[in-house]
Amino acid sequence: MTFQPVDLLGWAATVVLILTLGRQIHKQQQADSVEAVSTWLFIGQMTASVLFIAYSAMVGSTVFVVTNTLILITAITGQVLAVRRRRRQAGT
Repeated sequence: MTFQPVDLLGWAATVVLILTLGRQIHKQQQADSVEAVSTWLFIGQMTASVLFIAYSAMVGSTVFVVTNTLILITAITGQVLAVRRRRRQAGT
């Protein structure tokens, strides 16, 4: 793995994106209802992330392998939290 100064731009974008997604998951968790949260959004996000991870690895882009792995983790986290919340709301 070689580091190029231009990679700083990619890493900065990664930080901004992950902070944004993290904030969205937090906001989703604080909301009264999860009705507006689409399961298909998470399925699409997870599928795209897995495909982008494979593509990024094949072209040798460490920045995008890491970024898309983190995006995949946020999608899984968001989906798990939404499912738990739906189950809690259905039980009350």
